Amino acid sequence: MNVNGDTYKKNKMEVKIMQELQEQIGFSAGQIYDYLNNNGESTFAKMKKELDLKGNFADLGLGWLAREDKVTISKKGTSVSVRLK
Repeated sequence: MNVNGDTYKKNKMEVKIMQELQEQIGFSAGQIYDYLNNNGESTFAKMKKELDLKGNFADLGLGWLAREDKVTISKKGTSVSVRLK
């Protein structure tokens, strides 16, 4: 196969991986939103533990919601609290 064909395959794989990551991040954001909607304000650590989100997906999902202006994040000492707006 020529270089252009290899580049096309690589780009296609990268796009698929990015789509899968975006789906997982969006799913995590949905779980966080539902959790906060059902439970009210929570510390990030408690919410992350109860949702059992793997890797950085709790951080990424919360960032997604923050970017969409759906949550308020506050910090007291070392504790980070999150609530829906």
